[in-house]
Amino acid sequence: MPPYSTADHPVLEIIIRSPGTAFDEVVLQCPDLTWNQVFTAIDRLNREGAVTLTPKKGGHYSVHMADQVSLIPPSAKIM
Repeated sequence: MPPYSTADHPVLEIIIRSPGTAFDEVVLQCPDLTWNQVFTAIDRLNREGAVTLTPKKGGHYSVHMADQVSLIPPSAKIM
């Protein structure tokens, strides 16, 4: 597993505190990080299986901890 970046901790805190948070909302809640830092952290965490992205309408995504995904009703996963 690659070392965690400084962006991982604040990103994970937001996802844990607010499951299903929109990716754009995670960016807004991390004012000390750039969009690219948040994207890179979420991309890496997703590839490692720690978080899962759920597609929403209009090309938007919500972010969940991987163990929270099983709590999402199947009808809510793709809109």
